[in-house]
Amino acid sequence: MRSILDPPTPRSRARFRDKIPRFLLTVDTEEEFDWGKPLSRDTHGIEHVGRLAKFQQFCEHADVVPIYLIDWPIANSTLAAEILRGPLANGRAEVGVQLHPWVNPPFEEEVNDCNSFAGNLSAELEESKITSLRDTIETNFGMAPLIYRAGRYGAGPNTAEVLRKLGIAVDSSVRPKFDYSAGQGPDYRHHPIEPYWIDDDRTLLELPLTTTYWGLLRRQGDAIYPRLWRAPSLRGLLSRTGLLERVPLTPEGVSVEEAIRGIDMALDDGAPLLVFSFHSPSLRPGDTPYVRTENDLDRLYDWWRRIFSYLEQRGVKPSCVRDVMLSMQR
Repeated sequence: MRSILDPPTPRSRARFRDKIPRFLLTVDTEEEFDWGKPLSRDTHGIEHVGRLAKFQQFCEHADVVPIYLIDWPIANSTLAAEILRGPLANGRAEVGVQLHPWVNPPFEEEVNDCNSFAGNLSAELEESKITSLRDTIETNFGMAPLIYRAGRYGAGPNTAEVLRKLGIAVDSSVRPKFDYSAGQGPDYRHHPIEPYWIDDDRTLLELPLTTTYWGLLRRQGDAIYPRLWRAPSLRGLLSRTGLLERVPLTPEGVSVEEAIRGIDMALDDGAPLLVFSFHSPSLRPGDTPYVRTENDLDRLYDWWRRIFSYLEQRGVKPSCVRDVMLSMQR
């Protein structure tokens, strides 16, 4: 089996039999912590969890099935289970595993930046942590997790084999056009945004988060943008002048107008699936840098409304992990 860190071969690309483009809404459902401070095993909270109820109702009204990628503190939240058990049982939501190794037992590693990328752990410890989290989610939420995402997008050389061993058939750890190697994390600059099979037997499917380039230089983005990581002012200048902009599909730090441009670029390039994401603590003001006030929260919900409307205009239908797996060509 190839590593998740390896870019796929052209024949590994996955396509839908009906050729209808789809989108997924993934929620990194995790504890609150101060993103500006060193990671810790115990300095976090889960006070925002009650806000999941409103977001779930919002998605149901829009006929969208959110995919909650749950980490250890949320997996052990009685309130989170009370809110999500019903929607999960009725197919109005789906659940997956999101591993934050620094808060997930067993605790055998030192807490530091390197070990915050789960793929840097030994295969045995990575497997133990994922197994513990998977089993806890299934017990508390009444549903076996369908999909995995490494926290901080930190997949590693052993992650694919661990997932196959544990019977998790879908990964969504890859974030194309992003490079985390400066912090000892993975480099995904050469991975495509299209879904692809990680193994030749087609038992493990990768659903990368969607990021595109927009602007006059977007075709040269893969060559130009990585050279600018030490020059944020130059990146800003290229964006403001319409020459080159990197657009991840998320309401966190990305305007509706920017996201629509990203959607257009991905669809025009033939992407069969768009994968959106955001962090659940953004549902309560003050818990992430992206939502500081109730007005910010209103704007987040409006972002999703406008994006759902635009996707419908473009003929992109809401999907879920089960639909993706059933509709993929083998």
